[in-house]
Amino acid sequence: MIIVVAYNTKPYWEDYIDTSLWNDAAAQLDSFKEKPEVKNTLNDLNERFSALIFGLEDSLKEAKQDGKETQEAADAVEVSKPQLSKPDNQVFSVHNLEIGDTREQAEQILGDPVRSSVNEYGVEWYTYHEDYHNFMMVSFDETNQVSALYTNQDLIASDSGAGLNSSKDEIHQVLGEPISKIRKGLVYYQLQNNGEYEIYQRDDSYITVFYDKHENDTVTALQIIDEDLEQDKKEIYASETGELKEGFEYQLFDLTNATRVNHGLPVLTWDDHVRSTAREHSLDMAENNYFNHTNLAGQSPFDRMQEDDITFTVAGENLAYGQFSSIFAHEGLMNSEGHRKNILKEEYEFLGVGVAFNQESQPYYTENFYRD
Repeated sequence: MIIVVAYNTKPYWEDYIDTSLWNDAAAQLDSFKEKPEVKNTLNDLNERFSALIFGLEDSLKEAKQDGKETQEAADAVEVSKPQLSKPDNQVFSVHNLEIGDTREQAEQILGDPVRSSVNEYGVEWYTYHEDYHNFMMVSFDETNQVSALYTNQDLIASDSGAGLNSSKDEIHQVLGEPISKIRKGLVYYQLQNNGEYEIYQRDDSYITVFYDKHENDTVTALQIIDEDLEQDKKEIYASETGELKEGFEYQLFDLTNATRVNHGLPVLTWDDHVRSTAREHSLDMAENNYFNHTNLAGQSPFDRMQEDDITFTVAGENLAYGQFSSIFAHEGLMNSEGHRKNILKEEYEFLGVGVAFNQESQPYYTENFYRD
């Protein structure tokens, strides 16, 4: 009914147009267009418009090609995962390496390390990855044989097929019962039993299997330490050194990025400025025997960052305390819902890690994340 009414009332709300006036105006416009100066201007505008259109088409083609190349690069990373072989002499191998293999073998498989840093055993972790894909760490003893291995990616092989993402039951079927204590000198240390990791003594090595509570207690990482290397470490906590502090910091940074890659997230950029903020908070906690995001002066992580002239639009902080190493600290953080969210927050761009030790050599870890 509304349409009918509108049609019938049209003459009342639309003005009448005299067609003779329109014809005169059209004739004048045609005459105006024929003037030389007008024709030149119109031709110039037409050429510029055509150039703009072609330029946009070229840009779109380039963008499409860049996107194709980016996808091809991502596919290449995916395809470049190594072919894993079953171990020859031990329960597990990592990227086809076992404890006792030579440095030469490792270099043939892995190439040059991306980073080396001191670990709690007083030797270097050599870190290998391709933009944090195929991430692993390797240590060598004085005879240049592999003495330690770690990975949190799909580089684990075994005769049984157990590896990354295996269930806890599958690991128990392969390795049996985990040990509940470890001896250092004349002292036995009781190991925690919260289900986040289990330690086994096999093949003259200590095998630590880490589990992800948020993924049905499936295997999320594996560490293998040669028995002699473990026994050379006389205390459960390593003594503080400047090299170890820095080693723990960079190791926690690398572990965080390797985990982000596992979840399809962009890697973070190391930031020395916020590392200083993180170090100060770790030292404050260690010296004053507390463990909290709010310091004794009542400052939050955001207050401390602003005080250090760090500008951010979004920021976060993770804390850990008392773990044997950055590996144990990181795996523990990933099993804590709030800390896990920080590690896997897509918006972050930068990360700085600060470590300090208390009088008992127990490390305090602070991670400060932010986006400017």
